[in-house]
This record gives sequence, structure tokens and C-alpha cells, in this order.
Amino acid sequence: MCTRCVMDTSDPDIRFDGDGVCNHCHTYDETVKREVFVGEQGRRLLEDLVVKVKKDGAGKQYDCMIGVSGGVDSTFVAYKVKQLGLRPLAVHLDNGWDSELAVNNIHKTLEKLGIDLYTHVIDWEEFKDLQLAFLKASTPDSEIPTDHAIVSLLYQTADRLRIKYVITGYTARTEGIGTPAWSQGYYDWKYIESLHRQFGTVPLRTFPHMTRKEWLRFRRKQVWIHILDYVDYVKKDAIKILEHELGWQYYGGKHYESIYTRFFQGYILPRKFGYDKRKFHFSSLICSGEMTREEALEELKKPPYPLEMQEADKTYVVKKLGITEEEFERIMNLPKKTIYDYPSHAKDSRRLVNRLTWLAYRAYAKARQKLL
Repeated sequence: MCTRCVMDTSDPDIRFDGDGVCNHCHTYDETVKREVFVGEQGRRLLEDLVVKVKKDGAGKQYDCMIGVSGGVDSTFVAYKVKQLGLRPLAVHLDNGWDSELAVNNIHKTLEKLGIDLYTHVIDWEEFKDLQLAFLKASTPDSEIPTDHAIVSLLYQTADRLRIKYVITGYTARTEGIGTPAWSQGYYDWKYIESLHRQFGTVPLRTFPHMTRKEWLRFRRKQVWIHILDYVDYVKKDAIKILEHELGWQYYGGKHYESIYTRFFQGYILPRKFGYDKRKFHFSSLICSGEMTREEALEELKKPPYPLEMQEADKTYVVKKLGITEEEFERIMNLPKKTIYDYPSHAKDSRRLVNRLTWLAYRAYAKARQKLL
């Protein structure tokens, strides 16, 4: 385990320096130094961004767009953009797994803030089939269908309404640590489509998605702003503000506003793959100074969430997916796979890197042989 954070060798790609500090901590420091602006510098840069957003959005119904989930980060973004005098449209993807608390948070807070909401309700039969396909594929990437659909929906909605600025709830300060081995493929439609073709049965006619070419086109036309990187954002303080001023309620864990996310991260990932995402969530908070390493270690001694809730969630998820307990256990016992076991852009990139590495080595060997 890292001597600074709580990342450990459950991440197969982790590396440690001579002091026992992991590569994630070093990357975190570099990222925050490059992307996070605090104090007076952050205030000035944010003021300049707000001026641009208002100018480009003049005469339009909305000058920016935000994604909302009912969680603390996205709700604080909604609070902040209204505080800055912007006119956002809030967009939410309903994938069938929203907790009642998350839905209440969304409607209650947006109503108080006076923000319009567009909710896209995903086709349940299509989405259920895609989620089952990912579970049967036996990779740790079963959250990818939701993540890809959310990002695609935001890009496509902004493009359709000609909204240039999308303001996100991501911040490097509290989310700067992660590990690709535990989940990847967010933008990889080739991966999603090929996996579903192998394990799915229901055609994906309406599922929000985008190809790599479409994503590049959207990126040229839109500006995505991580607004929390320009304010002195402290999650604990944000929670207090939202509770006091908007009547927002906490839901118990990172991304636990979704029942499926709560169950997948808190039950399936630890049990099947040995991955506990709390480790990199806590590690980001340790590096940001919002949590001590000792506090994180104490939390990690506890189950990801209460065992009785895990059992209730398992019963609910199994029933909602239309499978039996026996089928679920068979899925849990399938051999573990990764994105590289299936057709994907990630696999193509790895092959290219391996090929270039081999060619470079061969050229070096030939040159060395000539010198000898």
C-alpha cells in the first residue's frame, strides 16, 4: 500500500517510488498543479469564463448546459452557475436505476434554483439487455453503458440546441485518482457495440451513443468546463451548503445516488474482482487534504455499505434484470476478463503501441549489429 494514500496492489499497474509513494499520488500532484486554480487566480479565470459564456449565449434560451444526477458535485454545480448569473439547462439520464432520494434531490433543488430540466428516459429493454451483456462478458466495466450514454446525451443535446458550453461536476481535486485496470471504455463505442453483439439479444435502436468520429466533431464545436476546478471546492462544505440552502439530502457514498452503481461498486466489484473503488475515492480526498489516511484506513475496515442493504439490493437487481439468483451466481463465477479480450479501440491502440515498440526495437538491434 502507498505510504501517502490508500491505493495498493489490487491495482495491477501501481508503482512505488523509493519512499513508498505511488504513481497515482505523483500524477495527482501534477494534474492538480496544471488544472486546478484556487484563490484569486481561480476567481479571475472563472470571471473571464463567465463573461465568455454570457456573451456567446446572448439571445439564446440557455447559455450553458449542466448534467445532473442528484449527487453532491452536480448539484453544487447547479447552485454555483445560478450564483454566477448563468442560464443553464439541466440534463438528466434516467436509466431506470435512480434512487427515490436522487430523484427528489434533482427536482427539489432545480425547482428552488429555477433551472429547467430535460430528462431522457432510456429504453429499459434495450438498456437491461446491454447491462446483462456486460455482466456476461465478465469485465469490470459494467458501469460503462451508463457513462457512455450520459456523455453521449450531453454532447448530442448541446449540439442539437446549439449550446456551446457544457459545465461539468468533475474536479481533479477530489477525483484526480483512478485506475484504468478497474474500469475503462467510456468513449469506446466499438467496445460497447462488439460486446453487445456477442452477448446481447435486443437491438440497440435508441440507446444514446457516439462513434469516435462523432466525439471528435463534438469536441471541436463545444467547450466543456470543469467549473469546480476554479473555486475553492471542499466537498464537506458543499454538502452543508446544499443541505442548508436547498434541502438536498446525502445518499451515503460516491455515486450511490444510483441503486445499480451502489450495488456494482459495493458488491460485485469487491467480491468478483477484488476492486474497492473507495480506495481511489478516499485517496483523492487524502491528497486534497479533505481526509486523513488514518480516517480512510478505518473506513476501509467497514463493508462498502451495510450488509443488509447489499442483500436487499441484490434481490432487487436480480429481479429487475429478469434473471434468477442461480444465473447471477453463474455470472459472478465466470472467468474474469478485460476490455482487451474484446474488439475495442483500446485493444487496437495497444496493438499499435506493441507493433511500434517492436519495430523500434528491431531498428535498434539492426543499428547495434552494424556498429559491432
